[in-house]
Amino acid sequence: MKGGAKELRDLELVNRLLDSFSRISGVINTPRLDYAARLGRILEVILEYLRVEQGSLMVLERKKYLVVRAASRPEIIGHEQTIEKERSVAAWVARHQEPLFIKDIAKDSRFDTMCRGSYRRNSLLSMPILHKGKVLGVINVTDKIGDRDLLKEDITRLFDFSSVILSLLVQENLQQDLRRQQRILRERNKELRHQETLRAELSSMLVHDLKGPLSEVVANLDILSYTVSEENREFLESAQIGCDRAVRMVSNLVSIGKIEDGKLTPIKEVVAPGPMLAECLSSIKGMARIKDVALILEVQEDLPQIALDRILILRVLQNLLTNALGYCPSNTTIRFGCRRVVGKKQLEFYVQDQGPGIPASKHRAIFEKYARISNKQDALVGTGLGLYFCRLAVEIHRGRIFVESEPGKGSRFNFTLPL
Repeated sequence: MKGGAKELRDLELVNRLLDSFSRISGVINTPRLDYAARLGRILEVILEYLRVEQGSLMVLERKKYLVVRAASRPEIIGHEQTIEKERSVAAWVARHQEPLFIKDIAKDSRFDTMCRGSYRRNSLLSMPILHKGKVLGVINVTDKIGDRDLLKEDITRLFDFSSVILSLLVQENLQQDLRRQQRILRERNKELRHQETLRAELSSMLVHDLKGPLSEVVANLDILSYTVSEENREFLESAQIGCDRAVRMVSNLVSIGKIEDGKLTPIKEVVAPGPMLAECLSSIKGMARIKDVALILEVQEDLPQIALDRILILRVLQNLLTNALGYCPSNTTIRFGCRRVVGKKQLEFYVQDQGPGIPASKHRAIFEKYARISNKQDALVGTGLGLYFCRLAVEIHRGRIFVESEPGKGSRFNFTLPL
């Protein structure tokens, strides 16, 4: 072939190659085509470019099976073989990770008489599709159209397409991994929801079963308080305090469940803050005496009345005071009270202790479920639900709860409620 004719031929090949790549790119980026359809269209482009009649794309699946996912003969799509199969050209290519050119299949022992009858020409090319040293698939072509059969040099032309096919296979593998991860996540989420339901049902049953016995204990301790001797009164008061705390914890659990489910609506009544705080002081002073902590009630004069759920807010105050007693050392003071917020139609309730204080990084987290201020072990330190209940109870009153504290300088818990 003369120089000018060869240049024209090379130029034609380059243009055809670029046109083929462009068409394959369009196929890959067509959203309405599924994976199998894309492989089929890509194989058609390759066969057209190489001007051969037959070809197939085999994909390695389940680590050792080559599966025909696209072919010029539709009847072989879906057929699979292991890469250990000795009498298989594709298996040999996959195992050795090398292209293979067979000049005459009539002289190759891997092709029996029946198999040879499927081909019109003698030569065959088989090319591995590699990614990071691993085989992802094999592409096979045969039956060249025209005067000449396939040549060994055509391996280079087939190789040009392996990288293009590779991008589709890698994309499909990533999507399969993503679908598998999504399926695993869905299954785990389902299991977690099931376990959460079981825990909630168990918790609900336990809380329900505890209320009856606790009520009996409280009632009997109250009866005993009228007859107990002075020398045993301290023991009785300790038992009453423990029961009060247990009743409050059970009540917190019940309220938290209802508020989280949106089934608790505050039953509001108009109350005066002073008497409500005095009632709270009365219920908590026994604990303070045992802990040797002074309680100082501070109520601003001329406070307006406020509409609130008295039972819930009383429990909020009791939780905050019990929490303060749990962390306060002996011979310290807890101040609590109520004041009007300047410039706003709000009342602010507060509990201020002289405990170890709380770092700023925990000021928001301590109001989350199961959050604890510290790892201190104390009979009055709860399981991390007390402050969470306080936040929920204040928020359903459209109020806000927060803490002001520094390590070593005590803590002041505040919550505001609208008037």
